[in-house]
Amino acid sequence: MDISSVLQGGYQHPLSRKWQAKRTLTKEMLMYPIFITDDPDAHVDIPSLPGQSRWGINKLEGFLAPLVKKGLKSVILFGVPLTCPKDGKGTPADDPEGPVILAIKLIRKLFPSVYIATDVCLCEYTSHGHCGILHDDGTINSVPSADRIAEVALSYAKAGAHCVAPSDMMDGRIKTIKRALIDNGLGNKVTLMSYSAKFASSLYGPFRDAAGSAPSFGDRKCYQLPPNAKGLARRAIQRDVGEGADIIMVKPAMPYLDIIADAAELAPDYPLAAYQVSGEYAMIVAGARAGVYDLKTMAFESTEGILRAGCTLILTYFTPQFLDWLDE
Repeated sequence: MDISSVLQGGYQHPLSRKWQAKRTLTKEMLMYPIFITDDPDAHVDIPSLPGQSRWGINKLEGFLAPLVKKGLKSVILFGVPLTCPKDGKGTPADDPEGPVILAIKLIRKLFPSVYIATDVCLCEYTSHGHCGILHDDGTINSVPSADRIAEVALSYAKAGAHCVAPSDMMDGRIKTIKRALIDNGLGNKVTLMSYSAKFASSLYGPFRDAAGSAPSFGDRKCYQLPPNAKGLARRAIQRDVGEGADIIMVKPAMPYLDIIADAAELAPDYPLAAYQVSGEYAMIVAGARAGVYDLKTMAFESTEGILRAGCTLILTYFTPQFLDWLDE
């Protein structure tokens, strides 16, 4: 056997196996998605998203305190309005008494060490369930959509969010948000994390159950990227870098590891996030429950693949488990 053929000596021990990784998972790399509803006393389990719940503002302290004690570093908030009247422009999205703004202020007060990102989109708040403002024929009206998204992002930033993360995939929204932040003295105080390559995936089903954000007609394929669109994804990443994004995100994660690798190549000097979305999480949990594999082992394998592709930040519903597993 050739000397150059012998590789196993380099990973024959559990510790030396760990040395093979270019990047290993830490608590700082984890961002936990949390659903905040407008029922202040809510704690409602989400059947399609096992172990996850909708939380009311009055339940947040009891929910988050044990996680913060275990080392939770960051969260991303998703508003779930169930009682407010919705309209064509998503007016409730930046209601000062709405769940997201109230949650930002409460978390800042109770847990000052926790980094707060906010998802910025209109779909949960519009009467039609789409992510922007529509023309009369039901198609997206891009300019007012970007303007409205920027208004919502600015409201979250003013409320105290450390990071605003537009997930709408409207053309031009990164530049519009960045301009609004700069013009209001927040350009160097608030991070702009772009869902740059967000694909029209079948893996969002449990999230739409959780957030009540399914469109009332049609679909989102005209603004979320086609799953086969490698070139479009690369162009979207480059566009958002040019428009002022501070962090680039790819969503979903596991089926799009090649896009994550592309993003690492196209934006090597930027933090790179991946969202391990609701369907990915639900599949891993279902497989473990069916005895296909061990949950912890597969959860680590899935995130190790994401890190290997180039990510520095992972949005995952496994965050609470990882806070325990990483201490073992």
